[in-house]
Formats: sequence, C-alpha cells, structure tokens
Amino acid sequence: MRRISPVLQQDGVDPDLISLLKTILAACREIAFRVSQGELAGVLGSTLAENVQGETQKKLDVIANELLKEVILETGVVKAISSEEEDTIVPGNPSGRFLVTFDPLDGSSNTDINSLIGTIFSILPADANKEADDASQFLQAGTAQLAAGYVLYGPSTMLALTTGKGTRLYTLDKTYGGFLLTEEQATIPKYTAEFAINMSNQRYWQPAMQRYVADLLQGKEGPRGKNYNMRWIAAMVGDVHRVLCRGGIFAYPRDNKDASKPDKLRLMYEANPMSFLVEQAGGASSTGYERIMEIIPTDIHQRVAVILGSKHEVETCVGYHKTT
Repeated sequence: MRRISPVLQQDGVDPDLISLLKTILAACREIAFRVSQGELAGVLGSTLAENVQGETQKKLDVIANELLKEVILETGVVKAISSEEEDTIVPGNPSGRFLVTFDPLDGSSNTDINSLIGTIFSILPADANKEADDASQFLQAGTAQLAAGYVLYGPSTMLALTTGKGTRLYTLDKTYGGFLLTEEQATIPKYTAEFAINMSNQRYWQPAMQRYVADLLQGKEGPRGKNYNMRWIAAMVGDVHRVLCRGGIFAYPRDNKDASKPDKLRLMYEANPMSFLVEQAGGASSTGYERIMEIIPTDIHQRVAVILGSKHEVETCVGYHKTT
C-alpha cells in the first residue's frame, strides 16, 4: 500500500498542492481523533450559536472549523478560505496560489448518535489580480477545481480524493499515522437498483422528482421493470461514499417546503467537490436541469439541487425533468 505523497507525485501534481493537501489531512486526523473520543472528549451536543445558514452549530462543527482554518492559513500558499460555518471569506497570504473551501463537519447532526460524518473540501486556483479579502475570487465553476475530496469518519477513517486523474480511496492507518492507498480507482457502475433520498420531503418535491421516485417504488411491476432499494444516511458524505463504493443515485432535489430555501445543499462546499469526485469515478452529477460543475456561483453560500451517482440512473432522472 502506498502513501499519498508518492501517488500524487506520480500524477505530476504541483508540490505546493501536495503540501496543502497533506496539511488539510493532518487537521482531519485530529478531527478523527476528537470524533472517536465522543462524549469522553466533551465535544458532543449543540452550542448556543447559529451559522450563516441559520442552523444550530454543534460543538464539533466549531472545533473542526477552527482546526481547518488555522492549519490551512498557516501554510502560506492559501490566499483565502471559505467555510460553510463562516459568514464571509477569511483572507490569508495575499500572494497565495490557492483558495480552499470546506464543510468542516458534514452530517454533524449525526454526532450525537455516533453515526457517519465527514469533512468535505475543494481547492481552487487563486486570482493574482484580486485582493485576498475579495469574495468574488471564489465564484468559479466547479470545472476549475484543482482537487477535491472528503474524509469520512466511520468504523475506519477514509479519504476519497481527486486531482482530476480519477478518484482514489485511502484509509487512515492509525499505527503509521497517515493515509494509505486502498483503492487505485473508484469506479461507479453505470446501472444501479439503489437510491438515496429523504422520502419525508416527497410531498414538497417538484412534479418531475415525484414521478421519478413513484416509478422507482413500483418496482418490477412499474415502468422501470426492476425492484429498487432505498438507503439514507442523512449525511451527504456517507451517502456519496456508498455510491463511490458500489453505485447508486443520491438526490437532494428542489422542494417548496421553505420558499426562501428551495435548494438545500451548498454549491461550493458540498455539490461541487462531490460532483468532481463522482464524475472522476465515471458517474454523473446534475441539478436535474444542468451539470452542477458548470454552474457559475453568484454567492459563496449558494445552494443547489443535487442528483448524482450511477450515470444511467442520473440521466434517467434528468430525463423526467426535461419532460415536465
């Protein structure tokens, strides 16, 4: 099993980018330790604060955010960071070459029940012509990403990472203290009979998604001609990991439950990095109407609908939206 640095060097990845990735992973190892301690570390439960999204922050949200922010800005190669937990961007080295966006603890509501959570991150090129505190430098399409990944804190701590040359899976070796390559190329099967969606929101979905899921639920007797299983972890990082490992489709569609927030997932912190990973593994990703990675953001906290996973199933779901 190979360590992460030689693998990235073999791919011709920029040395500064390799160093930045290793720094992010060092913070994630610390988060993994805090997560593994659970109640013993006194880090479970909620704070009295809300983040910019209006969501109650978990203690681990705050700890993970501070850890990542501190170590990333210390590298000297990062011009600015943008976090799901921060109101605005945080400037770094004015001459830094990279921008980093991250969701410090995806699925943090799962911490109190000892279920799957993870850290999602994305790295973009910095614009030398813009100031470090200029938020507009982050408004780049997902296709501009230099690297993206997530660290899943589960029974084992795993990393999914892409630098545009396929998606690889690594596992944290706690005796060695680093991530070792355990899957050279994650490949999402084109066809699937498994879907992940929050069915409690069904009555709020658009007609296209209503019809698509209704046809899945009819199983063998319905128009799809086969039985489907449903899975739902309530943490995007966990559901996407399952898709990378064995295929499937994950969807968080637009709904009318809250007219002010028709879309749920954040483009920069969740949708873009996960789309990059999935596409590099042979899958597809869409809002139902357009490829997610081609969207030009208008705000650092922009939300989008997400449909990603096995290519044929995603294309089929998108087809329902085109005929509405």
